[in-house]
Amino acid sequence: MKQKLASVIEKALSEIKNQGIIDENVTPKITIERTRDSQHGDFASNIAMILAKPAKMNPRQLAEKIVNALPNDPAISNIEIAGPGFINFFINPNAQYQIISQIHDLGHEFGKSDIGAGKKIQVEFVSANPTGPLHVGHGRGAAYGSVVSDLLEAVGFDVHREYYVNDAGRQMDILATSIWLRYLEECGEIIPFPSNGYRGDYIRDIAREIHQHSENDYRKPAELVMENLPADEPQGGDKEAHIDALINRAKELLDSSQYEDIFSLGLKQILDDIKEDLAEFGVTFQEWFSERQLMTNGSVQDALQRLDKAGYLYQKEGATWFASSQLGDEKDRVVVRDNGQTTYFASDIAYHMNKLDRGFDQIIDIWGADHHGYIPRVKAALQALGANPEKLKVLLVQFAILYRGKEKIPMSTRAGEFVTLRQLRNEVGKDAARFFYAMRRSEQHLDFDLKLATSKTNENPVYYVQYAHARVCSVFRQLDEKGWSRDIKQGMDNLDKLSQPHETELVATLSRYPEIVEKSALKYEPHQLILYLRELANEFHTYYNAHQFLVEDSALRNARLNLIDAAKQVIANGLDLLNINAPESM
Repeated sequence: MKQKLASVIEKALSEIKNQGIIDENVTPKITIERTRDSQHGDFASNIAMILAKPAKMNPRQLAEKIVNALPNDPAISNIEIAGPGFINFFINPNAQYQIISQIHDLGHEFGKSDIGAGKKIQVEFVSANPTGPLHVGHGRGAAYGSVVSDLLEAVGFDVHREYYVNDAGRQMDILATSIWLRYLEECGEIIPFPSNGYRGDYIRDIAREIHQHSENDYRKPAELVMENLPADEPQGGDKEAHIDALINRAKELLDSSQYEDIFSLGLKQILDDIKEDLAEFGVTFQEWFSERQLMTNGSVQDALQRLDKAGYLYQKEGATWFASSQLGDEKDRVVVRDNGQTTYFASDIAYHMNKLDRGFDQIIDIWGADHHGYIPRVKAALQALGANPEKLKVLLVQFAILYRGKEKIPMSTRAGEFVTLRQLRNEVGKDAARFFYAMRRSEQHLDFDLKLATSKTNENPVYYVQYAHARVCSVFRQLDEKGWSRDIKQGMDNLDKLSQPHETELVATLSRYPEIVEKSALKYEPHQLILYLRELANEFHTYYNAHQFLVEDSALRNARLNLIDAAKQVIANGLDLLNINAPESM
């Protein structure tokens, strides 16, 4: 309907251009919006106010000329000019009912479009360090990134989903050393475990598996491991210095291939676990991009050379700095430490250079909200590399806070005190977890209520939406039980019988679905789709409670069956975009 109204206005503008009222070279964007109050019509346009200045005319006067030039259209029952010059359109109810036929004809494709056709978007999300299982905090970014990707695909974009595996750097060395120390415990060595090591049971599991397959191949005496190490924090020392010394000791006592064995085995097991977790959560990627790959193929050095050639690198205190403050960052950043090691930021510059070189029209990074300060330095790097920094869109996601009753559940990956995404999924199910994660604006804090997510009541929003779909299915089962059959054509021919307020409201809501999908996709706001589905479910349940569908009048019965079948299809389509099941019974 919005496209139809835009076309009607376009014809009116062509007419008043012919009359010389506005210049024929003026080509304004025609915006059609739904009105908030039905007393002001169904749709409104501000086109007269946009054109008032170039036309050198009062907006209301121009609106009158536009309205007078509008061609007759049976879909429009009335047109009014309101306020400073809004043109309000009242739509013929019979025209609105055609949405039911459209939904029936398009089925699963209803709501999709080709707005983004021909454009490639890369969406990078989750990208949690492979140092432990995914926890409930990672789950929100996973659900959000997955739905944003699916929404963008639904409106025509070519979407490439990517996970950046941070498999290089100090955290991975801490992981490998933690596994080795637990392995030594399996061998019978007694070594105080470092306060800054990874402590979860999964570390013991990996170490136990290594010991079962390799026995004492990597065993070293405890006294050699601990000899002349700086004190750990509980003994009054520096925990960072202590763990770094342990890492160096592991690399000294193990040859390079042995250390790489432990490093790779730990990485593989944790990464395999992450992949399995995400797949069962309904999240898949086209690519798992390795940070180590950037180090080994020379990409990091290539990126630094490009920055140096552009004049943005300098030496200070033995380190190499990127002059990011010249490009909007609050201060300059180290890219090579005084010990010759490149920083994580250097790898990130190389990774984004790689993204640009792959030819994406838009790059979307989905990060935790604690990375907000990281945005200016990455954009500065893109600009320094000669790219348009606006090609990068960073979407921030607040971590979810999990409660069991009134008890807040602590989460610390290093200490091993966290609820994993797998545990959450086992407790509340994939559907509830994804729905709850996505039902708030991503940058807002989310308190995840486990009791609500598992309840089978109307207060549970995912249950309420799924129940609407199941209820429609139950109506069709009752139809079969009565020995009646549905006559789709008769129902379509008698849609004018749907004259009850509940019916006209439901039809109007169904017609909004394509707009909601478009808005949710282009604004990266899955919660808009969820709000819509809750509203649609509420209208259906209200309709269900107020009226009988299986009435004796076959024309009315089939019209109502067509209407609720359309509601069922739209609910199913919306839930599918969220990768949530649409059950036929509950």
